[in-house]
Amino acid sequence: MLPNTYQASYQAYQLHFKEPGGTSRGVLLSKMSYFVTVWRTGFPEIRGVGECSILPGLSPDDKPNLTEMLDWCCNNVNEIEGDFHDRLMEWPAIRFAFEMAFRDLELGGRRIYFDSDFLNGSRGISINGLIWMGNIEEMSMRIRQKLNDGYNCLKLKIGALNFEEEHALLKGLRKQFDPQTLELRVDANGAFTPETAPAILENLAKLSIHSIEQPLKHGQWEAMATLCRNTPIPIALDEELISIHNESQRKEMLNYIRAQYIILKPSLTGGFLSSENWITLASQAGCEWWVTSALESNLGLNAIAQWTATLHNAMPQGLGTGQVFTNNVESPLNVERGVLWYRS
Repeated sequence: MLPNTYQASYQAYQLHFKEPGGTSRGVLLSKMSYFVTVWRTGFPEIRGVGECSILPGLSPDDKPNLTEMLDWCCNNVNEIEGDFHDRLMEWPAIRFAFEMAFRDLELGGRRIYFDSDFLNGSRGISINGLIWMGNIEEMSMRIRQKLNDGYNCLKLKIGALNFEEEHALLKGLRKQFDPQTLELRVDANGAFTPETAPAILENLAKLSIHSIEQPLKHGQWEAMATLCRNTPIPIALDEELISIHNESQRKEMLNYIRAQYIILKPSLTGGFLSSENWITLASQAGCEWWVTSALESNLGLNAIAQWTATLHNAMPQGLGTGQVFTNNVESPLNVERGVLWYRS
């Protein structure tokens, strides 16, 4: 047995939402994750663990042969170890899981992925409070709870209800809190059309909305570029990044659409190295960014938070999803008044 050879396995884990996760794409009651474990042959006591998190209907990995691919990767872990970023390019969630697992193993198998002031507990990460879609009463209740919890940045999912109702909710919120007191972001998940979006953005601009994520369905480059050129509020691309793996295609998209922000979700963009490539290209295109989790369990969220802390982006990040599941795994992460802390 050679210490530089590896073995791997994975375990399926179904996460259940405390409250239905409503977006314009539908409502989630549960979601699957797969925990990938890697260890050196002959040394099973030290194990690296990563998470393959699947968002139904959105993750490129959400395919009928997902578990077959996980089986193949685990059975051929020594074959892919040196070039899994290339070999798993079409499987960003699996790619991220193995990147996490190998990095954890390399650093001693303690779920420590990146060292920073965040890891030693001396610095937190400002995060936004996520408000899921629901009826107006439900959303109002969730907003009050987040405000009571001390958040000064909220992100509301919009696009499932009548926009007039959603606009009235946002308008009422803005009457109570000015933009200096409360930052408001909205996420449309591609709910609007090129015809309806301009008027909606004009209405949102009157409320000093910080930004809107993915107002149009991804893949409509020309329409999105036109919207970004004329928008009264910043536009952030989210789903637009999914399934663009080639660097030249990434450059082409960023330079063509010219959005104000991109949203980085490592489970959807292929992990840390791949997301850092997006950051480099976005900076070259004059585009800003922030990081958002993609409903990973606390295992993946912990790794993403540790990585995010090394990037030194002062904007509120989208890392508050660790509290949405009834059966989440244990975590060193704690949210205190809108700030995420690592408490070992």
